[in-house]
Amino acid sequence: MINENETTPAESPAPLSGDEPAATATSDDETATTGSGEPLLPEARYEDLPANLQASTRAMGWTSLMPVQARSMPYLLQGRDAMVQARTGSGKTGAFVLPILTLIDPKLNECQGLILVPTRELCLQVSREATALAEGTGVRVVAVYGGVGYGAQRDALNEGAHIVVGTPGRLLDLLLNNAFKLRDLDFIIFDEADRMMSMGFYPDMVALQRFLPVEKCAFMFSATFPEIVMRLARQFMDQPEFLSLSQGSVHIAGMEHIWYEVPAMDKDRCLVRVIELENPASAMVFCNTKDKVNYVCTVLQRFGYDADQLTADLAQNAREKVLERVRQGDLRFLIATDVAARGIDIPGLSHVFLYDFPDDPESYIHRAGRTARAGAGGTAISLVALTETGDLNRAEKRFNINMIQKPVPTDEDVSAVVAERTTVLMEAKMRDRDRLQIERMQRFVPLVKSLIESDEEVQLLAMLLDDYYQDALHGIFKVPEVHERVQRAPGRKTSDRGGPGGPPRARERSSDRPRDEKRGGAHSAEGERKRSRRGGRR
Repeated sequence: MINENETTPAESPAPLSGDEPAATATSDDETATTGSGEPLLPEARYEDLPANLQASTRAMGWTSLMPVQARSMPYLLQGRDAMVQARTGSGKTGAFVLPILTLIDPKLNECQGLILVPTRELCLQVSREATALAEGTGVRVVAVYGGVGYGAQRDALNEGAHIVVGTPGRLLDLLLNNAFKLRDLDFIIFDEADRMMSMGFYPDMVALQRFLPVEKCAFMFSATFPEIVMRLARQFMDQPEFLSLSQGSVHIAGMEHIWYEVPAMDKDRCLVRVIELENPASAMVFCNTKDKVNYVCTVLQRFGYDADQLTADLAQNAREKVLERVRQGDLRFLIATDVAARGIDIPGLSHVFLYDFPDDPESYIHRAGRTARAGAGGTAISLVALTETGDLNRAEKRFNINMIQKPVPTDEDVSAVVAERTTVLMEAKMRDRDRLQIERMQRFVPLVKSLIESDEEVQLLAMLLDDYYQDALHGIFKVPEVHERVQRAPGRKTSDRGGPGGPPRARERSSDRPRDEKRGGAHSAEGERKRSRRGGRR
């Protein structure tokens, strides 16, 4: 078993529609190639960092690059899009901040790097680390996130920001209100993309796209790559490489195997907490007995989830109704035994939960294998009682699976995530209101102020928020279809980035863009360095 900061080998997801196959790899860097036949880029070296970045990293206690940094930085330095499988604690922040600091121009007082993150806490963490790494470079970093006032964030942006770190909803609000522009953006980073999807940010991220220039480098970091994350990549990325680290080699990102040690009597509560944190688009929950199936289904339904069950003794007409909902994609959670679930294939299944761990290692593989199909990523999560740890160890050793143990989430963990999701939903709803609707809702402001002054009356507000959250997130999660990249809104200025409202031009990383003049002139060393980076595009 490994801890959650290590990385694991995985299967290859299918290439993005219309793209070349993803990168493949061997343990020998000299023979490893990408799917398009190109060699993997050599690893970055700490001694090749600019002197000011070496000084700032030493001040933070770094004396060498971590594996995810050494492997992925060359792609960003050459302006090549990449999807990187990396978990919290792997050093991924440095993997994208260091190359951005190497390439952006501090003299150009515009946003050149945009980093999207799922939560306020991660936003503050990334911005603090980026600010520390930028020490002595003249680069300014600004963090923006929801749940707080706009004034201070707007003022910070007005003072100038080379790198903006933010949650998608707040970034969209600020862009809609012209708080800053992205016309000179060179890099967009999606940090913890799978978590951003689970937080409900997909619509905001799609809406953000119309503010982005066509010519940019995109990097995506994620622990897993389920179908909804792959769809996001299709919209924002151009023929990305897939990189995942394990024992010094590059592998393709695939599925994750997670387990929690839980007292048998607490499994129901733990399951609900984990589902709240993961917020899967669709999932199967496996139990060892039909009685457990019925119990778990009842628990999820009473908690507000769209759930149904399959057991071997279910009447045929009832079974057909459940299967029809599965086929139509109208059922979010299917709870079943192994026997009852035979032959059932749910396209795009992102998660499998094992409420009971099987005593047969083969059964674990069959259960976990329901996800990560057809090239998509997936997650298998096991709730393991102390008496079941031996079964888990046998499955892990027999099939050489790296099972990642995580601490059982607390009620406080869930409350924090639910609060952030609710804020995202409400800010998005507020964004769509017209002046008349805003004027109408002012009637209730005095009532809200009155309610929050009483501990008893505040329960009424909590009830309304709970109902809103249940209606918004506990029903059927529809994954939006993506056929092509969203075009920019009409009326944006024209340049070599494409005409207003029309299809964007292919990214050429041309050497005659007007902003090269602002960055040192068409024939300056700075201009040559920028063109060299853009010339790395395929």
